[in-house]
Amino acid sequence: MKEILREIGMIARALDSISNIEFKEYDLTKGQYLYLVRICENPGIIQEKIAEMIKVDRTTAARAIQKLEMNGFIEKKDDTHNKKIKKLFPTEKGNHIYPFIIREHRYSNSVALEGFSESEVEAAFTLLQRIRKNIEKDWEFVKKGNERHY
Repeated sequence: MKEILREIGMIARALDSISNIEFKEYDLTKGQYLYLVRICENPGIIQEKIAEMIKVDRTTAARAIQKLEMNGFIEKKDDTHNKKIKKLFPTEKGNHIYPFIIREHRYSNSVALEGFSESEVEAAFTLLQRIRKNIEKDWEFVKKGNERHY
């Protein structure tokens, strides 16, 4: 059996490492840029939704979001209907860095797909989506306290 998940993991870790190095000058570390992108693209999103989008637990999301807020990249605002709900919005500083993050993402994407035909890119994207959907089922199952049997 091919070790597809190892390959995906190596790709993800390499890209994350590159991003952490390149974004360090902006005081963005340890994957915080992932959260900032989601907040810039979805102003008013709540913390739980970001955790679900990025596929991390709520505690991990809370720490990253707290650091982004402390560093002035985002701000929390009360929901108009429910004061317990805190909505997340990018600050001017967050909006300022967002285009740089997107440029880095597009560049990394083009490097990763160099030499691929359009149909190969489409096939890879479709296959990776299928893999993600399969994994999401287990992620949801385990997240709810269940145990996988293998």
